[in-house]
Amino acid sequence: MGWLTTRAVSLAAGHARSGAVRTLPGGPVSPATKAAPDQGNPASTAGERRPPTGGAWARGLRGAGGRLLAHARRSAATRAGLAAAVLACVVFCLGSLLAGSYPLGSHTRNIVDLGNQYLPYHAYWRKMLLGGADGDLFVNWNSGFGSNFLGDFGTYLSSPFDLLVVLFPADHVELALYVITTLKITAAAAAMAVFLLRLRRGPWQVAAVLGVAYALSGWTLDNGATVPMWLDGLTAFPLLCLVGEWARAGRRPVLGPLVVGLAWVANFYTAYMATIGAAIVLLIRLFTADESGRRRLRGLLHAARGVLIGIGLAAPLVLVIFKATKVADPTPVVVFDPVAWRDFAARLLPATTSTATPALFIGTPALVLALTLPFNRAVAARTRAVWSAALVLVALSLNWEPTHLIWHAGASPNGIPYRQTFVLCGLLVIAAWLSGADGLPALPALLAGGALVLALAAAGHGREVVDRWSYPAFAAALLLGILAAAALLLARRRGPGARVLPVVALALFVLAQGGETAVTGMRVAQLQLKEVSWSPRLGPAQDDMAAAVAARDDWPRTRTDPGNVPGGNDEMVVGGQGAEYYSSLTADDTSWTLSELGFGYYAKGRHTMSLDNPVTDAIFSIGTRMHSQPLAPPRTDQVPRAVTTSTTSAVPPLVTVRGGLRLVEAKQHWDPSAFVNQETVLGAKVYDPAAPIVRTDPAKGSAVLTTTCTPGAQVYFWAPQYTGDATLAGGRPVGFDGHLPAVRGAMQAVGTVPASGTVKVALSFVGHLRLPQQSIGCLVRSRLDAAVRQLTATGATDVRVDGHTLTADLPAGSTGTAVVAVPRISGWRCSAGDGHATSARTYWGLIAVPLDGGADSISCSFQPPGLRLGGAVGAGALVCLVATGWWYRRAGRRAGARAEAAVA
Repeated sequence: MGWLTTRAVSLAAGHARSGAVRTLPGGPVSPATKAAPDQGNPASTAGERRPPTGGAWARGLRGAGGRLLAHARRSAATRAGLAAAVLACVVFCLGSLLAGSYPLGSHTRNIVDLGNQYLPYHAYWRKMLLGGADGDLFVNWNSGFGSNFLGDFGTYLSSPFDLLVVLFPADHVELALYVITTLKITAAAAAMAVFLLRLRRGPWQVAAVLGVAYALSGWTLDNGATVPMWLDGLTAFPLLCLVGEWARAGRRPVLGPLVVGLAWVANFYTAYMATIGAAIVLLIRLFTADESGRRRLRGLLHAARGVLIGIGLAAPLVLVIFKATKVADPTPVVVFDPVAWRDFAARLLPATTSTATPALFIGTPALVLALTLPFNRAVAARTRAVWSAALVLVALSLNWEPTHLIWHAGASPNGIPYRQTFVLCGLLVIAAWLSGADGLPALPALLAGGALVLALAAAGHGREVVDRWSYPAFAAALLLGILAAAALLLARRRGPGARVLPVVALALFVLAQGGETAVTGMRVAQLQLKEVSWSPRLGPAQDDMAAAVAARDDWPRTRTDPGNVPGGNDEMVVGGQGAEYYSSLTADDTSWTLSELGFGYYAKGRHTMSLDNPVTDAIFSIGTRMHSQPLAPPRTDQVPRAVTTSTTSAVPPLVTVRGGLRLVEAKQHWDPSAFVNQETVLGAKVYDPAAPIVRTDPAKGSAVLTTTCTPGAQVYFWAPQYTGDATLAGGRPVGFDGHLPAVRGAMQAVGTVPASGTVKVALSFVGHLRLPQQSIGCLVRSRLDAAVRQLTATGATDVRVDGHTLTADLPAGSTGTAVVAVPRISGWRCSAGDGHATSARTYWGLIAVPLDGGADSISCSFQPPGLRLGGAVGAGALVCLVATGWWYRRAGRRAGARAEAAVA
């Protein structure tokens, strides 16, 4: 998470077990003392520390010893963090190498949203940072005919790691994304390793390996690595746990809120889950510590203050995302379906993948250590009982709908339902550390933990998620773990080779954890390519399209639409200004407007698609339309190649002037026919009047639609729910793929009306045939050309776009309504001439500005909803942070003065 993460981790390392005495408001903070075996808390003390005695010489010796001890502990934490980062990087890359995934192999990594969202967003982010994008931080003009980019930025790109994309060439954005993903994983490993040493003393090597176990859990390999924004939550969890430790001790009152704020800015969604997880850890720590109730309450209040200030600092971005979510295209309500507990157990095994079950794998040796905690008598009974109960309750909370909704902020998500699993993985790793930090658990505890692991593995046998590699990898890791434990047991006897055996045990432990995790990464990558949708790597097809778009770009006079290049969010990669747009925040107004005009979509409305239609090209001022014809079917191990062509047509300017318009709420007045809706928005009749359509069914799975149209007209077929082929007599089949509510089929041209005027469209399909009343439209091009000439003659004489502001010069004396070919999403404010800017009006989903004849220009500006309120909350939080820092500094000086006076 950038410099602040580095600073937080280094400070945590520097103050883990610090022996310095500090007095802060709320009570003195005792130095770290050796942890009682029954508490697992080296920072707890039984009472106040007595003032040192023995004179200045003794005090000097004690001070030197304390500094040496503190330096040794800082060194251990630093070594653990560095070792965890390096090992996590090596293991993750090894998994990619074994799978043959890019950049260490030829196969694509662009699984589902990784290729359709995160890759193109990073390509656009790079262009924006370097000054080559058609927009700014507020508006993305490339996608969805103009979208709220600040909301998307906060959802996908606000992690400090994402800034690293500027260090890579434009044609290596995929490599940049892989490096960013790897760095996030290594940061999570380092943060967890440092936190474990802050939690309890122990061998830094073991802390490093367990940090890797957390950072490369099944959740990371199966979910986080293909949804990189979630990885910021993976890093946030141990950092927020560190903030909780600082709060308990009354330390770092300024850095703590900054870490919270950074976590929520980087990815508020998983930071919310990480905050819940850190709160659970803090409550466990407070309950198991040998402290007074007053001290516990004080620590809890310190933590609450830090979290509230931190979230307040993130409010300018979080509230923008919240507001954008409120107006986003609503997806169908998801009812949570708990997974079978045997599947739950199966996901503890290596080499499993599934989007419907929680990815709980943390490595067999780490899991055995975690499950020894309830039986490890070297750990205090209260600690064992509370941590064991917490693990069970958190596991149950994943699979119970009320708590499932709490974990997901009140709404069950579409897609992966167990997104909070990384918190449970982290708690399991913490349990493993608590049980193993003081050395290998006793043999009875090891046997009990091993028996539990074997029972869970047996429970998962035969489940669908289990892979052919799962049990062999599990057995190999378990065997290596047993050999490591045997080496440590032999070393206790002080026989020959006693010094070498711990090193051998550590090597076996690393090999077991790292090898099993690398195999899991390999199999997850391979299975995902077989079981879920993927996009090809970026290659010559995108490069050629980008060059062609740049050569023909005429923005903002007209738009250039690159069409549907392989992948999603194509405009972000190749440039242009089209309809395609895929985001969790796709505005409902945008999706609805385009759908009613005959556009198609994926992802239940949140992935709008381009539409090759002259009428909508005229409506949205698309002067150049690109076409990409693949040279071969896409393959996972090859880059795409295609032939790029373009067509140019006369279209009206981006701003047109209409007379006598009635501005109404479009959703209440759309016609059932997309052809009628296109004519309404365009303001002219360009299709033949609807003629009766006769349907005949010559055989099962086939039908013929017959109607009459003007000879020479272009025939379009529109059926949003239709899946199959449509063939105009004498023409070629055209494929349609409509599966409402997930996929809406787009309107497509099927041919030209013959001289006879009779139109026969043959349909070939599987299942039931569902067609709208007017599924065939015949476009008369001469009528469209006349409409375009009229709109051009009365439209804007000049259009300028500067970031999130659009201005247009109009013919003198223009009256009626200026219609801007941009979806009217929340946040647009417009004015005519020098008039006062008000919330933009709507004309069938587009921006509309009333004219009175006295204005010869219009101006529209976009401000993301929630930014003003978020800015106010953020400013208030900043004031509270400064005041907190000032108060603590002032109180610290007073306490220091009193201490000096007492010594004197």
